Amino acid sequence: MNKIGRIHSLESCGTVDGPGIRFVVFMQGCVLRCQFCHNPDTWDTAKGMEYTPEQLMNEIRKYKSYMDFSGGGVTFTGGEPLLQQEFVLEVSKLCKKEGISVALDTSGFIWNNVVKEVLAYTDIVLLDIKNYNPVVYKEVTGVALAPTLKFLDYLKEKNINTWVRYVLVPGLTDNTDSIRELSEHLGGFPNVSKIELLGFHKMGEYKWKELGMDYKLADTKEPSRELLEEVKIIFERSGISVSVNT
Repeated sequence: MNKIGRIHSLESCGTVDGPGIRFVVFMQGCVLRCQFCHNPDTWDTAKGMEYTPEQLMNEIRKYKSYMDFSGGGVTFTGGEPLLQQEFVLEVSKLCKKEGISVALDTSGFIWNNVVKEVLAYTDIVLLDIKNYNPVVYKEVTGVALAPTLKFLDYLKEKNINTWVRYVLVPGLTDNTDSIRELSEHLGGFPNVSKIELLGFHKMGEYKWKELGMDYKLADTKEPSRELLEEVKIIFERSGISVSVNT
């Protein structure tokens, strides 16, 4: 029987979720509760549109020429795509059969043998590390940091190309001592080819209000250029390429 996946939405020509032009699959469901999440409408595992792996592949195939031309592929994001690990695995297998690159945007919180199998079909991991201080990480996300660092260790062990994503939120994740420690830590991971420094924004604030949830960062300002540049310099000390997206 086909695995059924619950999908929040699809983006046919994404350019910010991995290299090249990408077909982005926003999976439904997440175990984290990040204060700065701009997709809180993906948290509920019972919502979303139902797809079989082949139904989703029928949509993906329409854009294969764009992916081939640009060096792109498919990106599974969310939410947390590994909550639906078996569905992601089946679609990833279909993608690889057709020569389509697979990227996985994940918190690295979920870990089991099926996740290991998903990673065997994954070309690039976009690993979201919300903070390197365990106390701050728990405050930001509601869960522990340790599973994400173990996930990162496994990516190194298997030499899986990894981009680390860090969202800079003034007053929350701008603790520069912790950022220095993360930079030093990442310097020991040759599989990490890029650090994406993402400036906090409030484009998802309206979703929190529509869902009747308390948005704690309503009064938080976006990071200044000076702060972004300061953090970029710290991350560059790792010897890893750093990009800044605002």
